[in-house]
Amino acid sequence: MKRRHKGSCHCGDVRFECELDLADGTSKCNCSICSKSRFWKAIVPASDFRLLQGADQLADYQFAGLNIHHQFCKTCGVKPFGRGSFEPIGAFYAVNIMCLNDVSDTELAEAPVAVEDGRNNRWGPGSEPAIISHL
Repeated sequence: MKRRHKGSCHCGDVRFECELDLADGTSKCNCSICSKSRFWKAIVPASDFRLLQGADQLADYQFAGLNIHHQFCKTCGVKPFGRGSFEPIGAFYAVNIMCLNDVSDTELAEAPVAVEDGRNNRWGPGSEPAIISHL
């Protein structure tokens, strides 16, 4: 069931809330930025995300196709979310579930995790990379 979560970067300068159901699934990716930052995300439609504080504290990083805005706190360096827009899902936020302040260890352990082969630009069912234990 979808519920409202509150989240933040490490220092608390950036705060947000979003509505999501972790049981709907999360994902990890082996692309260069996700693997280097060990980013574990849940996709949230833009309509279910609200930045509460810290817009002025966010730095923006883009690379390759310039499709995703990788946003991180200028003070502590933590990436609480990224944002983008792709069809068929439209505008979305990729929320770092480790930045959700109100999720228990049990909820994290029970969240389904899909692994994406972003390194080879392969997405969707059946595209999981051969080796995933390091993710």
